[in-house]
Amino acid sequence: MAQSAQLNASILKKVAMALSGIFLITFLALHVSLNFISILSEDVFNEASHFMGYNPLIQYVMQPVLAFGVIFHFVMGFVLTAQNSAARPIAYAKYNGAANASWSSRNMIISGLVILAFLGLHFYDFWFPEVNYKYIAGEVPNATRYYGELVHKFHDPIRTGLYCVSFVLLGFHLWHGFASSLQSMGMHNKYSRFLAKVGYWFAVVVPAAFVIIALFHHFNN
Repeated sequence: MAQSAQLNASILKKVAMALSGIFLITFLALHVSLNFISILSEDVFNEASHFMGYNPLIQYVMQPVLAFGVIFHFVMGFVLTAQNSAARPIAYAKYNGAANASWSSRNMIISGLVILAFLGLHFYDFWFPEVNYKYIAGEVPNATRYYGELVHKFHDPIRTGLYCVSFVLLGFHLWHGFASSLQSMGMHNKYSRFLAKVGYWFAVVVPAAFVIIALFHHFNN
């Protein structure tokens, strides 16, 4: 009975982890779409960023939900990693990880930690200055400032390189994470193979788009 309850709790944790991951994937799709506009049109990017920055629904509802989703996903990831390690207290005498699983699946915790560090840098570069601008310094809204602020961050080659490396590891994380999420939610039907392919394409296209954005602004401004 106790083992059954423990198994059910473990399944629920994995499903919750999967759902939070899919939620964050939808945010990534929106975020990369907005940022890619900066390559196409400075004016449209400023307008879209200003709308996102001062829309009450986005700022006071969606942003806190997003913050909770990020924290929940990472905490649950550490919990599940610790749980899996505890379930195998004795290491296998002979274990060839590369023969049994891909690099991305074997190193999800590593890519996750790098992404967490990247989020810290991203908050330092964009979120904290935004909070200071609007709520601490109380500056008058300026709908033309966003493009210049974005471009300025990519002048430094070291910072640009850190962003690009983080995006590559994000791709590895997504590559395994999307398929793992579908498996955790028990999606084994005629659509699962198609959805897995969509996930693999997403894991390539979205990080590549972020890298293109960073390199474009580094070399063109």
